Amino acid sequence: MTAEEATRAAAAVLDAVETAVVGKREALELVLTGILAGGHVLLEDLPGLGKTLAARSFAQALGLPFTRAQFTPDLLPADLTGAEVFDQRTGEFEFRPGPVFTGLLLADEINRTPPKTQSALLEAMQERQVSVEGTTRRLPEPFHVLATANPIEHEGTYPLPEAQLDRFLLRLSFGYPTAEQEWDVVSRRIDRRREEQVVPEVLDAAGLLGVQQAVEDVHVEDAVGHYAVELVAATRSHQHALVGASPRGTLALITCARALAVIRGRSYVVPEDVKALAHPALDHRVTVKPELWLQNATGAGVVEAVLGQVPVPAAAQPYQPAGSDQTTAAAAGSRTSA
Repeated sequence: MTAEEATRAAAAVLDAVETAVVGKREALELVLTGILAGGHVLLEDLPGLGKTLAARSFAQALGLPFTRAQFTPDLLPADLTGAEVFDQRTGEFEFRPGPVFTGLLLADEINRTPPKTQSALLEAMQERQVSVEGTTRRLPEPFHVLATANPIEHEGTYPLPEAQLDRFLLRLSFGYPTAEQEWDVVSRRIDRRREEQVVPEVLDAAGLLGVQQAVEDVHVEDAVGHYAVELVAATRSHQHALVGASPRGTLALITCARALAVIRGRSYVVPEDVKALAHPALDHRVTVKPELWLQNATGAGVVEAVLGQVPVPAAAQPYQPAGSDQTTAAAAGSRTSA
């Protein structure tokens, strides 16, 4: 799939999802960015703001098998991964796969399940496999996790360990809609005359893999790559940071920037792509010093500070593949400013 075809496919997916999720184009664009980058996305927001609806809508638009796992304090790893069950007719154990064997898994309220079950999901997210009764089984491709969490309710929850947070490429929130958008939600429900919504299928599993492969062809200029590296390194030396973002954060930033470039119709990454993804990709990877909690110091504050400190690379002529007949004037028109 060419970059132009991938851009059209991404736009069609977003248009389809927007038939169900109202007024969240920018957030939906970032969710799709995480999926096209081949990773997982954490949606951390208040109840009732469309997280589950967005996950189901993306599964329908992308043509992926969809399962929803409601995470509770009594959820066992076998409830997620599956288990060996003894078949009395054959006298043998038979593996019955759990909800993790899917294309898109909605891990609803992921912070409500104990660490043992979270570790089982962690293996699936990072290794694309599960281990049951000593046997390792590969998950289908593509496989993506959209997890949800309530940021204000802490009773009966198990905070996600830093290692698991680090496995999410992006952490996002939708936020409350405007009054006009909220009325749009209500009026659509009245006109629909039913609760459920169906999103048209735009891609299938093979098509999604094709778009993800097109992302791998996006060019990253050295200056832009060094800019991302310097941003991440600055989070480690910031005075409020106890632990800064790891090299995995740099990889997430660059990988997602390439996916965002495809969504925005380019075959190259510009500094604005990196800046747009700095908060979603890095905030949850930064731990502030405990003594600063009472001062409301956050990872987002650290990332915002380094965005203002690290110099943005100077504008340069966009990358042009060999044989391109684009003129210098046309290239200059698409330059970015510091």
